[in-house]
Amino acid sequence: MPNKSKKIKQEFNNVKIEIMNITGRLTRDAEVRTTSQEKQVVNFSVATNDSYRNKQGERIEQTTYFDCSYWITPNVAKLLTKGTLVELSGRVSTRAWTGNDGEPRAGLNFHTSQIKLHGGSRKTENVQATAKAENNKATAQETDDDLPF
Repeated sequence: MPNKSKKIKQEFNNVKIEIMNITGRLTRDAEVRTTSQEKQVVNFSVATNDSYRNKQGERIEQTTYFDCSYWITPNVAKLLTKGTLVELSGRVSTRAWTGNDGEPRAGLNFHTSQIKLHGGSRKTENVQATAKAENNKATAQETDDDLPF
């Protein structure tokens, strides 16, 4: 799967904001956490893949991992399951820390502002199918209530 990332610069009152779009697969199910200020955040991880050929003609695969956060609504977490293909828009930032082994580490954070689901995970498809079936059942019951007999 090619890494589809693109940066868009938007200017608001002379302040530049860089928006990045990434497409990748979730590496684990999303988790909802509550901050000390009682705000909920959805945390998940996405892997993007890119490939190219080196001078010797060998195909080189490169995977980039992003630790993502989504602050808009926690309801999306049940759809964000391992293996689901997603397209995200947001801001990227770096972080550095020292691991338990004393070695320096680095990672990429992605502050997600928009999520588009492209499917791909059986668990997600089951959740969506269950939600659709429940919606159809509710619609059928409403229709039955409207009948005069």
